[in-house]
Amino acid sequence: MTELKPRAAPRTIDETLDLLTGADYVADRSLATVLFLSLRMKRPLFLEGEAGVGKTEIAKVLAQALGRRLIRLQCYEGLDVSSAVYEWNYAAQMIEIRMEEAAGKVERSAMERNVFSEKYLIRRPVLDALTGKAGAAPVFLIDELDRTDEAFEAFLLEILSDFQVTVPELGTIKAEEPPIVIITTNRTREIHDALKRRCLYHWVDYPNAERELEIVRRKVPQANQRLSAEVVSFIQKLRQIELFKVPGVAETIDWAGALTELDKVALDPETVSDTIGVLLKYQDDIARIEQGEGRRILNEVKAELSAAE
Repeated sequence: MTELKPRAAPRTIDETLDLLTGADYVADRSLATVLFLSLRMKRPLFLEGEAGVGKTEIAKVLAQALGRRLIRLQCYEGLDVSSAVYEWNYAAQMIEIRMEEAAGKVERSAMERNVFSEKYLIRRPVLDALTGKAGAAPVFLIDELDRTDEAFEAFLLEILSDFQVTVPELGTIKAEEPPIVIITTNRTREIHDALKRRCLYHWVDYPNAERELEIVRRKVPQANQRLSAEVVSFIQKLRQIELFKVPGVAETIDWAGALTELDKVALDPETVSDTIGVLLKYQDDIARIEQGEGRRILNEVKAELSAAE
């Protein structure tokens, strides 16, 4: 495993922008600004936006660029403290108790101190995120918070207030240095204002055509330039029509990569029809594109790019 070498946070907005760009994350200045402020003010960053626009990637890039551990808490319905914070290794504790009983050690208080020691504590993401050393605090990604219930949201609010966790058997464990917290949500439900007030907020939108083309060039450098331009233009227009789920940046990258694997240098109606499942994941959306909408968009893309040459 490669040893991480923590680096200091950027000192300016321009340095933050360069840090993201150096890791092949094409960000606009508004995102770089709020990220810079989050690092300087040591406040959690709350990123909201549609699925597939690159929210999770920001945390990954930040951890890589700053040489920090990335600790990820993937949220889901029913997430509780034992899965998110800590639990005891009950099986190992029972074995230890049986061994001590067999050895004739029956002093209850000593046995409790032994089995409820850190040796048997299983650290889950929240507790793990609080154990970083000064100057090397990890990046703590709380991904898709909107999938959890309000009870866990309230618990998380307490954690973000003091960056400490109380384990009844051990006492309070407090972060030597608070982690760099990135919270993402796809807005499937509203997050309580009390939690948002603890954070700096940024809406991550779909990129414009110029920025999305730069993303494709960085992520799929082997793609034909003409093909990349057509892919981005096609998807930009696709987002303007009413679909159940419009494609995100992740789908743009996947589509460009898939077409490159097929040795395509430009889009054509047959190729769009054959590979539309890379872009769209719902049959109603696919049917609409195959019933003529896709051909219309492709014709517009071809005409506009030809006129621009």
